[in-house]
Amino acid sequence: MPTHYRIVLCTCPDPDTATGLARRLVEARLAACVNVVPGLTSVYAWQGRIETDHEVLLLAKTRADRFEALADYLRRHHPYELPEIVAVPIEQGDSPYLQWIDSWLDAS
Repeated sequence: MPTHYRIVLCTCPDPDTATGLARRLVEARLAACVNVVPGLTSVYAWQGRIETDHEVLLLAKTRADRFEALADYLRRHHPYELPEIVAVPIEQGDSPYLQWIDSWLDAS
C-alpha cells in the first residue's frame, strides 16, 4: 500500500476554532475529511514553563502532496503562535476510502 496519504494532527483552543479550520481545510481541498475531537487535555512545555490546557484535536486526512499547503494554511489562520502541525503516514488503508480521498482532493 502506498504511503503518500497522511493524517495531519493539529490542536486547537476551542470547538469553534477547530470546526472553522476543519471546514475551511475541506472546502479548500487541502483535506478530504477532518475529524474534530473534543475533550483533550494537553500538558506541554512553553516558554520555560509547563502548561496544561483543554484543547480540541483535528485529524485531517490528506495526501503528502497537499501537506505543505495545508500546513501553510494552518500557520496563517490558526490563533496559536506555534500551532501543532504533525503529519503521520497512513501505512495501510481500505482502497475505496483512499480512492475517495483522491477523488475529493483532485476534483475541481
